[in-house]
Amino acid sequence: MSRPDGADDPMNEVRADLEAAERKIASEIDPGARAMFVAIAVLILLVSFSLPHAGAANGWDVLAFSPDATAEEIALPSRIFVWLAAVFGALASMLALLTRKWTVAWLALAGSAVSIVFGMLSVWSRQTLPVDSDAAGPGVGIILGWITVMVLTFHWARVVWARTSVQLAAEEKLRQAAAEEERKGLFGDGR
Repeated sequence: MSRPDGADDPMNEVRADLEAAERKIASEIDPGARAMFVAIAVLILLVSFSLPHAGAANGWDVLAFSPDATAEEIALPSRIFVWLAAVFGALASMLALLTRKWTVAWLALAGSAVSIVFGMLSVWSRQTLPVDSDAAGPGVGIILGWITVMVLTFHWARVVWARTSVQLAAEEKLRQAAAEEERKGLFGDGR
């Protein structure tokens, strides 16, 4: 005999399975061809750290607070930009490509987006040095890194907000199960 609350209804089990599958699928990304663009952008970003960011100081010098970075009067926005670009633009992007986890990709997107602002501030701070300063202006490394972080942000935004065909199929199956459940409830006998 069937219980009135529908606890032994097979549709509840099907719905639970579909919801669990949808949650699992929704936690994963499928970057497709964008994976190659992201990987190339990460490589270019890492190369930009080897190029001059200001005078004799390259990105690695800025990361390590080396004497060259101190001599070039590297400001706080530049240091923050290089750290954000390294952590989110390079490291989080590589982890997102390897793990295919939506949360890691979203973290790479958010961190890269914030680093765009600090990239702009770091370029601006290099262009507005005091008149009596003999420090150099922005170098090719910081400009290339800033543009690369913009590219990474664009591609991660597209990956994070895209719905995969598997996700769409799982949502459709869940909608069909819900419609079947509603139809059973309306007609009572499961016609």
